[in-house]
Amino acid sequence: MSNTAVTQIKEKIPMYQKVAFGLGMLANQMFPAALGVFMVVLIEGLGFPPWMLIFIYLLPKLFDSITDPIMGFISDNTKSKWGRRRQYVFIGAIVLAISYIFMWQLHASNDLYYNFTYFMLWSFVFYLGLTIFGVPFVAMGYEMSDDFHERTNIMAISQWIGQWAWVIVPWFWVIIYDPNWFSAPDAAVREMAIWLGVFCGLLGIIPAIFIKSKSTLDEEDYADISLTNIINSLKDIIEGAKIAFSIKQFRMLCFSTFFTFNAYNLVMLFTFYIIVHYLFNGSAEAAGIWPTLHGSVGALITTFLVIPIVTYMANKLGKKKTFIITQAISLIGYVLFWFLFIPGKPYMFLFALPFVSFGIGGLFTVMMSMTSDVCDLDELNTHQRREGIFGAIYWWMVKLGAAIAGGLSGLLMAAVGYDSNAEVQTEFAITGLRVFYTIIPILGTLAAIYIMWNYDIDEKRAGEIRKELDRRKRKPISSSYYQTDKLASLLASDLSIDTSTDIDFSSKSTEEIKTIFSTTLNKGLHGLCFSPYLEGQNIGDQLSKEQIQQRMDVIAPYTKWIRSFSCTDGNELIPEVAKGRRLKTMVGAWIGADKAQNEKEISKLIQLAKKRYVDIAVVGNEVLLREELSEEELLGYVRKVKEALPNIPVGYVDAYYQFYERPHLVEACDIILANCYPFWEGSSIEESSSYLKKMHAVTIQAAKGKPVIITETGWPNKGENTEAASPSEDNAMKYFINIANWSIEKKIPMFYFSSFDESWKVHHEGDVGARWGIWDKEGNLKY
Repeated sequence: MSNTAVTQIKEKIPMYQKVAFGLGMLANQMFPAALGVFMVVLIEGLGFPPWMLIFIYLLPKLFDSITDPIMGFISDNTKSKWGRRRQYVFIGAIVLAISYIFMWQLHASNDLYYNFTYFMLWSFVFYLGLTIFGVPFVAMGYEMSDDFHERTNIMAISQWIGQWAWVIVPWFWVIIYDPNWFSAPDAAVREMAIWLGVFCGLLGIIPAIFIKSKSTLDEEDYADISLTNIINSLKDIIEGAKIAFSIKQFRMLCFSTFFTFNAYNLVMLFTFYIIVHYLFNGSAEAAGIWPTLHGSVGALITTFLVIPIVTYMANKLGKKKTFIITQAISLIGYVLFWFLFIPGKPYMFLFALPFVSFGIGGLFTVMMSMTSDVCDLDELNTHQRREGIFGAIYWWMVKLGAAIAGGLSGLLMAAVGYDSNAEVQTEFAITGLRVFYTIIPILGTLAAIYIMWNYDIDEKRAGEIRKELDRRKRKPISSSYYQTDKLASLLASDLSIDTSTDIDFSSKSTEEIKTIFSTTLNKGLHGLCFSPYLEGQNIGDQLSKEQIQQRMDVIAPYTKWIRSFSCTDGNELIPEVAKGRRLKTMVGAWIGADKAQNEKEISKLIQLAKKRYVDIAVVGNEVLLREELSEEELLGYVRKVKEALPNIPVGYVDAYYQFYERPHLVEACDIILANCYPFWEGSSIEESSSYLKKMHAVTIQAAKGKPVIITETGWPNKGENTEAASPSEDNAMKYFINIANWSIEKKIPMFYFSSFDESWKVHHEGDVGARWGIWDKEGNLKY
């Protein structure tokens, strides 16, 4: 299959949504672009010394870099009928507009330290608004499309529109310093900030209005984002950031962007000073529109030449090759800047701009698209979509670098002896600025090329990842997902199934079904699979005895047996608590590929059994189905436990057909423990009871006279279908009623899965995984 076939676009994003995202990008770029121009007024118009510039650049941006990951966490976990992002984009745009307006209401007649303090405080508000707006906005772009090339197209359009900020903003130089417009630079920025704030605020809310998103009100796996839990979840945010940053490809994107963009940022502030002081001997009036042309012409080249070329190259050559080529082209421009800044011939530097424009134009067009690809890789590994966290961390690197670059800009200016109060700068100061202007971007770009040289998510790999994610959406991911045609291949043609215990529900209402369900449950079950984890907990978290006791008290009146799955992390308390309530126990040691952990589990199982807390000992659950151990390795563990516990039945749990296909497994076990899920094999609810009985019959045949227990079976009440198997409350009750009646009347030992809903399972079995309980995650009876 060709790469094109693998990554064929399934759904084109409507152009109006791409444009809406682009207009948001224009606002996202217009604010910082104007900020860079207005910052010069702080020095040239209001007399801020370089040390103040260091603090103004550094502190608010450091604050911004801290709040970004928190906002990413909030955005990723928001439950709302508007989805996860739109409301924050809307609110953030308004906060940005208001704070930007107030931030620039500075007067040269004010005390210098008053202006410094006033500006600093409003800067913190502005950057908070930028976080509220920017983090969900960027994540919104990442999740607009699943397609490799469509992502590039979305980012290309957004960058094309966003680049107009850099075309427009340089003309602010002309307006600010033209006495026909304003009497003084500080008066110019006061009024221009009002117009800019209103205009960009309106642009910023457009994506929130026009880019649609699905409601997340029913999402069960999202973390609670109350203020208390946000504070408590800082550890989770840090862990999520660590996981994201542990992905090699994502680190490459972050560090290459850090070096490329921030090396550029570090010296671009010098453009104005080099043109004014080197080309025009310190006269801003004589420099006229040349500082403007430097930025505006570069942005026009990026908009009309670079972005279309980069988009074409990315689609033809791939994103990594495009990035490396475009950055290499930019190196030519940085070298030319040294030679083409010529006093008396200011137009000469324009010839360097097409080359330099490939650097930043190529960077963000492909990098944002590549970040979307990495989000897919993360979902493949963790079963989570975390565009907010990835966007926050990526832009955290950008902003942290910008903060450092801003601070270093002031330090470099001070180091070369630049004096904001001097009309004419020394030759050493200007030469120093020119040297830094050329050398620093070259070094940053070379570092970025080196980092990206071994980046390995190409179109083929992205297509493979996307294909696997699409497969997951078609069927839940579960250790208990069986082959849907397996049962038919194992059944004897003369097998007859007794359906005398089944109830015909075709004429019964939901209320009637609930009444029958209640009656059936109150008769009591043979066994229940015990779900110990509370909301917010996951496998590996330490379980307390108190929570186990509380959950056990809920279900103890309805069952004779409890089944547990592990003997570590507090799970070893389950059989002790169960025995305290006079329940029998099937206790499992969870084993897998980690041999050291296997020894801990088995050792603890043996200890519990010797304390008489274990009635049936289980060595592993579906480890052969998951292909984490070989059959011989598993049998070695079974033999070890049998030797240690000669007076207790010992078995192993797996899908029913594993025992049919593995006679040595049957020989090794004292008791045959089979998981039987008609749901996972795609059975309709009407056929499900008969389907379970057929699974049981196959297992009986394979057991060669040994006792058989159904160790897991159940039906979810919500989630995605598996072929003809449909989750719903009615179907869950119907399945429970018929199999419970069969188990009681025919004396078939059976453990129902499960006692409680557990949200953590959504990451292992899809959205259906969290809804198998008879009781919900809070411990309330669901039906």
